[in-house]
Amino acid sequence: MEGWDPSTKSALTQIPLLSTRAGPRDGAAWTQRLKEEYRALIAYTTMNKSHDNDWFRISAANAEGTRWSGTCWYVHNLRRYEFALQFDIPVTYPATAPEIELPARWQDPQDVQEARSASPFTSSPLWAKNCPRFGIAHALCLGLAPWLAAEVPILWTPAC
Repeated sequence: MEGWDPSTKSALTQIPLLSTRAGPRDGAAWTQRLKEEYRALIAYTTMNKSHDNDWFRISAANAEGTRWSGTCWYVHNLRRYEFALQFDIPVTYPATAPEIELPARWQDPQDVQEARSASPFTSSPLWAKNCPRFGIAHALCLGLAPWLAAEVPILWTPAC
C-alpha cells in the first residue's frame, strides 16, 4: 500500500477481507463466499455513504451470483456522469479477478477496450497476492473508482 493516497488506504482497510477460497463451481463453499462478498459490499457501501461518497449500486443479476450488474457515477464540474456496469465472475474466481465492463456509453472501439479494462486487477500481481482475501468490493475500490476518477475528466473535458 506504499504510495497510495490516504483516502484509498483508509477505504481499503475498512472493507472486510474474505476468507473462503471458492468459485462458482464449488457448491456450498461458493454460497459461503457469496455471503462474505455481500458483507464486504455492504460494509463498503455503508462506509461510502457515511463519508458522503456514494458512487455505485450493484447487485447479482442471477441467482447463482455469477453475473453482476448495476450503475456507477462520477461527478465532474458539477455534472453527474452515470454508467451501467456489469461483469461475470470467472470460473477460476477468486484466483482470477472479475473484468468490470462499462458497456453502454462507448461509441469508439478504442473507448470500449479502455472501458473493459476498468479494473487493473485483470492480470495484476496485487490481486494474485491477495487471493482469496480480495473480492468484488476490493475490485470496485481499487479498480473502478480510480479509473473513473482518472478517465471521466479526460473523456469529458473539451480539447484546448
